[in-house]
Amino acid sequence: MIFNLLEGCQMSTESIILYAVLGVVLIGFFVWTTITSRKRQKQEQEKVAAMKIGDKVKTIGGVCGVVIDIDDDENTFTLETGVKDKKSYVKFDKQAIYQIGSSSDVKETEDKKESK
Repeated sequence: MIFNLLEGCQMSTESIILYAVLGVVLIGFFVWTTITSRKRQKQEQEKVAAMKIGDKVKTIGGVCGVVIDIDDDENTFTLETGVKDKKSYVKFDKQAIYQIGSSSDVKETEDKKESK
């Protein structure tokens, strides 16, 4: 009965199969992108939650420094930038974090640079 209706519409079973496969591929693509974006978002949240005082941080704006204070109530952190007597303190939202490196990681890389 369905095939009789489709004959009136000038659609063959091959075109129906083609549209079905195309639909499955599109649905699969949307599911895959949703899963990967959720995974990436979860990794970002874990990275922010693992941040602690003393970590070296690079923000999405390119500001680098050391975390000296974390305020979980406001979801912010204070970053110390500069050298010696020319230090500045800037308050950022936690979502502004681009990269985190612990102070021990930074010391290891500095030691490697000094040994060269």
